[in-house]
Amino acid sequence: MEADGGGFEVTQQQGAWVVRMWWPPGPISGGPQRITIEAAEDVPAREVARGISTTVLRRLDVGAALKLAKRTPGAQRTLEEAAAKLNEMGEAARFALEGEGVSDHYLTLLVAAYAAMADFGASAPVPWLSRLIGRRPETVKDHLKRARRDGLLTTVAGKAGGELTDKAQAVLEEVAEASAERD
Repeated sequence: MEADGGGFEVTQQQGAWVVRMWWPPGPISGGPQRITIEAAEDVPAREVARGISTTVLRRLDVGAALKLAKRTPGAQRTLEEAAAKLNEMGEAARFALEGEGVSDHYLTLLVAAYAAMADFGASAPVPWLSRLIGRRPETVKDHLKRARRDGLLTTVAGKAGGELTDKAQAVLEEVAEASAERD
């Protein structure tokens, strides 16, 4: 296993083949983004002449590689940093909700935290957000639906998350500018 500024790589040997699985820098939430398979060094040509078989592919242990990659110090550090940032975003959404009610400002902060959680591979972002802002999960779901209806978040069929729209990005920029002026 290798970890550097360019991501995380886990290497496995499958018969005459070396398999390298690579993840980009940042929190690791799913399978590798790149897999390369090459003939191992000093392997007789007859063992690689017929190419990579389906048996080699079936024997790839992506689950074990994922567990190794998640344990790297860099992955742990970035996961902790991401969690702190998500908590900060959730807290900002809670304060906006308490101060302004269900405003574009609040909805944008909520969907930004929600989309980031989904991007990091969180399997259940709604319960986490509901605990953070002090509202029931059903309420958070209603707020997310409203944010989609109001054009702040796109839909991703069949899974949590979405993309922040230009409208949401503009609100986030306003929030960042206002925060910079206060500091």
